[in-house]
Amino acid sequence: MYRIPFDRVNWTTSSFLIGTALIALVGVPIYLFKVGLDWFQFAMFFFYVTATMMSITVGYHRLFSHLSFKAKLPVRLFTLIFGACAFENSCLNWASDHRRHHKHVDHDEDPYDISKGFFWAHIGWLLFKLNPEPPMDNVADLRKDKWVMLQHDYVHWIGLVVGIVIPTALGYAWNASQGLDPWMGALGGFLIPGIARIVVAQHCTFFINSLCHTVGRQPYSTTHSARDSAIMAFLTFGEGYHNYHHEFQHDYRNGVKPWQWDPSKWTIWTLSKLGLVDGLRRVPDGRILLAEMGEARRKAQKHLAEMREHPHHSPAHRAADAMHELVEKLSANYHELEKSVADRVQLSREVLNAWQDETRSLMRELRRTKASASA
Repeated sequence: MYRIPFDRVNWTTSSFLIGTALIALVGVPIYLFKVGLDWFQFAMFFFYVTATMMSITVGYHRLFSHLSFKAKLPVRLFTLIFGACAFENSCLNWASDHRRHHKHVDHDEDPYDISKGFFWAHIGWLLFKLNPEPPMDNVADLRKDKWVMLQHDYVHWIGLVVGIVIPTALGYAWNASQGLDPWMGALGGFLIPGIARIVVAQHCTFFINSLCHTVGRQPYSTTHSARDSAIMAFLTFGEGYHNYHHEFQHDYRNGVKPWQWDPSKWTIWTLSKLGLVDGLRRVPDGRILLAEMGEARRKAQKHLAEMREHPHHSPAHRAADAMHELVEKLSANYHELEKSVADRVQLSREVLNAWQDETRSLMRELRRTKASASA
């Protein structure tokens, strides 16, 4: 029988996470049933959830953890202030944990190691103290930033005042100005843009650590558990393309394809045009395509090996001969692109698109060959 290791329970964090979740699940529905939701509370919720989550994705994650671009003071201050409102710890702590996650992904030193289970990766690592407690020895660069350190020292006060007290006060003032019960307005401000928004933002972040290491596609690499999920990208302002991110962590983009939903990428790009950020780091298209082709080649070779295991005169074994030619073509394209990337040859967009289209065509043909052999 499983026993809770009470000596390792992080009582402060656990009480906050469980308490806010219960308030959101019980208090918010009761309030909505009794009082309802007006446009001002909805607008506050929308603003706060956007500001909070964008501060985590653009600020905590891509700016401070991965240094994928440089930002002017207004952007840095905004993301540090509203990042604190997520109650996901200070930027310094967050970045330290996240850098360690990338360095040791799927291994014991990964703070939210998915191999320890979905619950652990999602929230368990916060409810229980890590054993041993990892040292914060990987954020020396951030310790030199006075604003990061100021936020680190006062993160809970910033989150409390800006993330809870202000929406509560605004709810009170709005209802008072409309001739309504100001205390009901204050309660609504506390519950909806305050507590409910915190819970939504936190669990969207947590799902990247859990769900995006469990469900989704792996078009760039299967050497780690990270996966791409368009659904999670929609819910997390573009963070769901996690397989790409783990392969190319310093790219300011997560959704690298033009059609992929990544508001954080678009925000960073827009801020660069306004002169508020610069030094945007991008992985060359050739390296991205090389990763895709390498993973496609690996999967094709795996399919071929599986078909070779069938009896010699079986349809699957005969189909393997046809598949072998496709795998050889895929390998030849991969090695040609690999040499071009190694020699730093500038490849046109047309050439890269042609290679990408051929790779996808070969993979479709491989799937048809495998399906026909299995029929």
